[in-house]
Amino acid sequence: MKTVYEYTVKKTNGDQKSINDYKGKPLIIVNTASKCGFTPQFKGLQELYEKYKERGFEILGFPCDQFNNQEFENIEETTEFCQLNYGVTFPIFAKIDVNGENEDPLFTFLKEQKKGVLTSKIKWNFTKFLIDSEGHVVERYAPTTSPSKIEEDLIKLF
Repeated sequence: MKTVYEYTVKKTNGDQKSINDYKGKPLIIVNTASKCGFTPQFKGLQELYEKYKERGFEILGFPCDQFNNQEFENIEETTEFCQLNYGVTFPIFAKIDVNGENEDPLFTFLKEQKKGVLTSKIKWNFTKFLIDSEGHVVERYAPTTSPSKIEEDLIKLF
């Protein structure tokens, strides 16, 4: 059975990063945007990260500009915005597409594992995927789901 560990993603500096580097850790993988109504979720995600990172938990953020162009053009602006406004210390990766012809293969896999309500397509920023420590997609959460609502499911993975 395939897992998220089979994928590599691009860091903000252009280098490749293997998701296998996070093997054995529960993860939240989320598509983000800096200028979205859901952007304040960075605060809740950071709070979850700080609360559980000592137990091996990681959050992987993937900026996406596919929904009403709500992401900065320059990735440095994105990371600076996240750090200054929300204190984000979890990894933010290079900007990607989560749907369509150029979608990132990791997100193709995530969507195949957990479909949305009517379709597998990601409908908006801050769609969150909870991954267990063996690399399997446990749950998919809508953009409207606050990070605090994921905590109960996350705790079950430790």
